[in-house]
Amino acid sequence: MNSLRMMLIGLTILSAASTRTVAQVAKDAGTGVQGVHEIRVTLRKYEFTPGLLRVRKGEQVKLVMAAADHDHGFKLDDFDINQKIPKGTTVVVEFTADKTGTFQFRCSNVCGIGHRGMKGTLVLEE
Repeated sequence: MNSLRMMLIGLTILSAASTRTVAQVAKDAGTGVQGVHEIRVTLRKYEFTPGLLRVRKGEQVKLVMAAADHDHGFKLDDFDINQKIPKGTTVVVEFTADKTGTFQFRCSNVCGIGHRGMKGTLVLEE
C-alpha cells in the first residue's frame, strides 16, 4: 500500500511539472521569444553544405562550421562576420537574425582555383 501511495505521489508531481513546461512553451510562443537555431555547415572545395540556410527573424543563429579539406573562411557582410575556419577544425559563429531578406555569404580564405564560386545564401524570414 505504501509503494502504491509513493507511485501516485510521483505521478502527480511529474504531471504537474509537465503541465508547467507545456504552459511555459505556449507562453514563449505567444510572446515571440525565439530560441537558438543551430545549423551545421561543412566547408570543402568549393562549396558550403548546406548552401542555403533559412532562419526566422529574431532567432539567435548558431552556425557550427567544419572545414573538411582546406583552410576556409565564412564572410557574411550584412552581419559584419568574417571568420577563418582552419582545416580539420570546427568553429562556431553566432549572431542574431535581426533583419529580413536574402543575403549572400562566401569563403573569405583563398582555397584554390574555384574559390570565387564558393558562395551560399542566407534567407531570413518573418
